[in-house]
Parts: sequence; C-alpha cells; structure tokens
Amino acid sequence: MKKTFLATLGAGLIALGTNASAQGYPTRAISMVVPYAAGGSTDGLARIVAQAMGENLGQTVVVENLGGGGTMIGNQRVTRAAPDGYTLTFGNMGSLAIAPSLYPKSKFDPRRDMSAVGLVATVPMVLSVSKKSGITTLPDFVARLKKNGADVNFGNAGSGSTSHIAAAYFMHVTHTQGMQIPYRGAGPAIADLMAGTVDAVIDQTVTMIPIHEGKRVTALAVASASRLPQIPDVPTFAEAGVPDFNMSVWNGIAAPAGTPPAVIARLEQALAAALKSPGVRESLDKLAAQAPAEKEQGAAAFQALIARDVPNFAALIKDAGITVN
Repeated sequence: MKKTFLATLGAGLIALGTNASAQGYPTRAISMVVPYAAGGSTDGLARIVAQAMGENLGQTVVVENLGGGGTMIGNQRVTRAAPDGYTLTFGNMGSLAIAPSLYPKSKFDPRRDMSAVGLVATVPMVLSVSKKSGITTLPDFVARLKKNGADVNFGNAGSGSTSHIAAAYFMHVTHTQGMQIPYRGAGPAIADLMAGTVDAVIDQTVTMIPIHEGKRVTALAVASASRLPQIPDVPTFAEAGVPDFNMSVWNGIAAPAGTPPAVIARLEQALAAALKSPGVRESLDKLAAQAPAEKEQGAAAFQALIARDVPNFAALIKDAGITVN
C-alpha cells in the first residue's frame, strides 16, 4: 500500500514538474538539428523558418548541421535528447520516412521515436546536369544513360537521402543505370556538380533555382504539374518525355517522442506564425517551396503524413531494388 502511494505520488510530482516546465517554455536557446551538411535544401529551409520561429518564441533557434550516416547521425542526436522541446529536428522525407527502410538495423521508427510538430513546405525536385557534361536536354541525358550509364555519375546528399532515392527512382522508370556518389549533404554534392566532378544531381528547387539562374548548372526538368514561374525555361518531366517521374519532397519539424503536449502546442503556434509571416512566404515563393494549406498544418496532420509515407517508401524501395552500402 505504502509503495503504491509513493509511486503514485512520484508520478504526480513528475507530471507537475513537466507541466510547470512546459508553461515556462522556452527559457533558453533551442537546437534545430538538420541531418545534412550545410548548404543544401533542407538546411536552407530550416534557416528561413528557424529565424521566424525564434522571433515568436522569444529565444534563438540555432540550426545544427549533423550530416552523414544516411541521416541517422542527426536522427539519433534528436531521439536520444531529453524530450523537453530544446532539441528538434528539421527533416524531410529522407530522414523521417525513407531512413527506417534503408537502415533497419538502427531500429529507428519515426512513428514511435518522434513527436511531430508540423509540415513546413513541399518542394518539387529538379534534375540538373553540369555544364561540363555537355548535356542540354532530358532526352539527351536519358540517351547518355542508356548508352554509357556506367560512366554517368549522380551526386546525392547521402545514402537514403531524397536525392539518392530520386535518382534511383528516375533510373527505375527510365530503365537505365548510372553511378551514384553519396555526399554528407546536398551542399557538397551540388558544389561538385557546379565544378563538373559529377554529371547530375536531383534535388529540390531550393538549391536548384539559384544555380540554374546563375548559369552554374543546366536544369533539365522539374517535377511539377506545370512549369514553374521561377524557372519558366525548364520543362516538366512529363513535357520532357519522362511522365512517370513525379517526386516532390516534404520538409517538417519534429521533436523527441515524449515531448510534453504543451511544448508541442507552443512549437506548433510558433511554426504557424512563421508560415504566416510575409517574409517567410516570400522566401518560400522565390524557391518554389509550397507552404502547407491550413488543413495540412499542425502536429496531428504531420504525424499522419509520416505514418502514411513510411510504408509507401518501403514499398518503393523494395520495388526499385534500392540499397545502401
């Protein structure tokens, strides 16, 4: 009887302490872990949103890049952190839906190990090639892959990243083969694309629009229903002859499982305010990143999206025979 009373009392005191800390949250800086190297799409979006959320929360939100390990280094940093709202992840489909199927030994399951905060943006993917490659159209690129695929290199943001899966998916639907070269993030891969070290990269418009406009690379096709006003000279994959490739990337924020509901609610509020900010909206629009509609916002909707896409990508990975070294 005494032990039962003490256990109940202890649980009650812990709950009171958690609620009290949640009510005062946040009181210090928040770390937002991006599981990729600096300079990539996810990193760029994280920095746009982190600043706006920090203004609403009254605390600095520091973007922390932890690339490598197929996003698992960053994921583990978050899942092992205290569930107090001071360590978050800004991830995407790669880290929060694809990684579990490619790294089963990690036993990572975002449906169990993460508490969703909210969807930030959905971004079309763009296939770009280096100027050094001499390729100028998507049909030319497909022909090069079919004729000499072993010598065509795709740079990607790391094994299990969306750019890795996208390239594998593209080769699957075009019945071609090429060499994939993993980096610690999209930033280093794109640097080598501009230098001509790799022939192609498929990544989000966030990184591809500026370097196409700057004539550093040649964008061959964009995965959108129609041409984007930001890069009207770039055809859609359907227009360019590969209608079966249609891949956009969602990006969002999550916290460690067990984060108090009051803390999640406060983060939801800050994210919603950020997404309404004219400055954030303008930044997203320039990069063709689509903010979620109201019904797609919030923790519950994002948790449901993750739960839907984990098995969806498991099926795609199996069908396309995608593996990691």
